[in-house]
Amino acid sequence: MAANWKMNLSLYEAGDLLTEIKKAEIDFNRVDVLVAPPFTTLPSAHNLLSGTAIQIAGQNMHWEEAGAFTGEVSPLMLKEAGCTHVILGHSERRALFFETSTIINNKVAAAVNTGLIPILCIGESLQQREEKKTFDIVREQLQESLHSFSQGAVLPEGLILAYEPVWAIGTGKTASPQQAQEVHSFIRDWLREAFDKNTGRLTTILYGGSVRPDNIKELMAQPDIDGALIGGASLKADSFLSIVRFYEG
Repeated sequence: MAANWKMNLSLYEAGDLLTEIKKAEIDFNRVDVLVAPPFTTLPSAHNLLSGTAIQIAGQNMHWEEAGAFTGEVSPLMLKEAGCTHVILGHSERRALFFETSTIINNKVAAAVNTGLIPILCIGESLQQREEKKTFDIVREQLQESLHSFSQGAVLPEGLILAYEPVWAIGTGKTASPQQAQEVHSFIRDWLREAFDKNTGRLTTILYGGSVRPDNIKELMAQPDIDGALIGGASLKADSFLSIVRFYEG
């Protein structure tokens, strides 16, 4: 269960939220937990969560290790701040900051080379879904965003995919469990074809898009949904922990 805080929470607010999550009873044998705070919060989050099983991700990064890239953060900086993962290719990066799948491929490769685990996001817009282009868009994003690895037919160990239908992000709309499962199944089939059967079977695929406590159990009951990338519901301890502890009851 991965929490993407986006551009939210002050250092004080973040500390309070992390303290609540840290104190909670979580069965880490049943669920992995990760938080992706803003860049300014990463060092304090790392210090606060030290000694716990909760992992930390950056929300984005540049593909170069250093250089004249004003305002950017390198993969090495993320590692130094305590990150084990990094979110790449989020629809907001693609749409608002004009990141292409070619750029995202460079970032994925740089993350892997630096020892970070990428959480690669893919997903279609409402118009693309209505035009019945969902599978075409998802296939294209996978092929181009993982181009560096599909050429050699070896997917980096641990790499995580996150299917996020753009029309369901922050809108309150959620893909039905059946709609989400259909795309997740398609992604696994693509992984089998592009890499091998084990890659298709073992790769973690998250669902993101208005994930809430009241829909997480039904989503997690689908055979190809391994977890969730959670936005707004991750900003409050009670809702996030309800999602994390989906296995209860």
